[in-house]
Amino acid sequence: MADYDVLIVGAGPGGYVAAIRAGQLGMRAALVERDRLGGVCLNSGCIPTKALLRNAEVVSLFRRAEEFGVSCDNLHADFGKAVERSRTVVAKLGKGVETLLKKNKVTVIKGTAIVHGNGRATVKETGETLTATSIILATGARPRGLPSLPVDGSSVITSREALELNELPASIAIVGGGPTGCEFASIFAAYGVKVTLIELLPRLLPNEDADVSQAVQRAFARQQTTVLTNTKVAQLKPGRPLNLTLEGPQGASALACDLVLVCAGIQGNVEGIGLEEVGVAVERGFVRVDDQLRTTAANVYAIGDVTGKLPLAHVAMTQGVAVVERLAGREPPLLDYALMPRAVYCSPQVASWGMTEEQARQTGRQIAVGKFPMAASGKAMAMAETQGFAKVVVDKQYGELLGAHLVGAEVTELLAELSLAKMLEGTVREVGWLTHAHPTLSETLKEAALASLGEAIHI
Repeated sequence: MADYDVLIVGAGPGGYVAAIRAGQLGMRAALVERDRLGGVCLNSGCIPTKALLRNAEVVSLFRRAEEFGVSCDNLHADFGKAVERSRTVVAKLGKGVETLLKKNKVTVIKGTAIVHGNGRATVKETGETLTATSIILATGARPRGLPSLPVDGSSVITSREALELNELPASIAIVGGGPTGCEFASIFAAYGVKVTLIELLPRLLPNEDADVSQAVQRAFARQQTTVLTNTKVAQLKPGRPLNLTLEGPQGASALACDLVLVCAGIQGNVEGIGLEEVGVAVERGFVRVDDQLRTTAANVYAIGDVTGKLPLAHVAMTQGVAVVERLAGREPPLLDYALMPRAVYCSPQVASWGMTEEQARQTGRQIAVGKFPMAASGKAMAMAETQGFAKVVVDKQYGELLGAHLVGAEVTELLAELSLAKMLEGTVREVGWLTHAHPTLSETLKEAALASLGEAIHI
């Protein structure tokens, strides 16, 4: 008989949630982690960046104090204290994860797991052998490097080192205009750092709706952040300052800066854990899985960033629960990644799911678009946060919600309403009829839904 019903390799958001759910379902679960519980998300990703972004919001409000009739002199923003606060938040949540695992009788093993065939694994550091009926790989991913920008941890850094800075540079080049790059651009700009954001593709947040990208780029311009799209870093010349050679639409140019932050995507942690021996297929640096998250090896599953499906913590959590429930004999629904919510916590925030307007039109359906600006929202005006909009993309014939795209203050908290409407097969008619409290930011969703029907009230 195997030691465990399920052995989970990696204690990031996917792994620890899978372990907790297994314990709740009465399964004997073991969780092997070589670093810290919570993985990248908790320790050097989602949580500390959100804490720093909150600090950045506070600093930005102080800089706008006169707009609210408040005067303050000798404003001093200590970034080291902000980092210290973020680590306090991380430590508290880390303790919480540890407590939950203990409460649900999950065996936590410190070390690097090497998987073998027939449900066996060994702990590299101790040589201990573990056996399990099923194995779940949740080893996560790490920042992907660029040949032209070798990371040295001091002049050229990744997000991990950026979260540990105690002193800010006078200027920084952020390479990669995806969610991570945009979030760090907001943090550094709020503290007065001269930020240049460099994106290889034609627009920031290239996976988002074109209107979203445009709105974020305009907001960054107001924050004095320089955005260079269709641009790549061809060469780095070390020194003080650093000198980058850029290639863009106007040809070659030079950029001097004090620090370079590389945010150019991720690659799966697939090396050194025995995947070749077990027969787990790897494609483009990620573990290949089917729609039930099974790998090509019997009784071996994979969840989270290592699959390359959609590298978001909440997606990993959902995947982890789905696999464990299936192992317990339940029948969870197959995951639809197109409908998974996406959130970017830059300033202003971005939240979305489903098809962009362009993608929806490419399906050949008749499309209606409803859009409502935050500038017409009473609550947004009261908050002095009028950047952005709520936008819905709709099948015109049936009123079916195909996509939702929001930009503005705290819009990451608004998206769930439209996600729930989609899950319950509601239409824009139901969203439009639903009474929303006034004044709230959520009214923009009602108005956007009505706008898609040509019935918006407040615009």
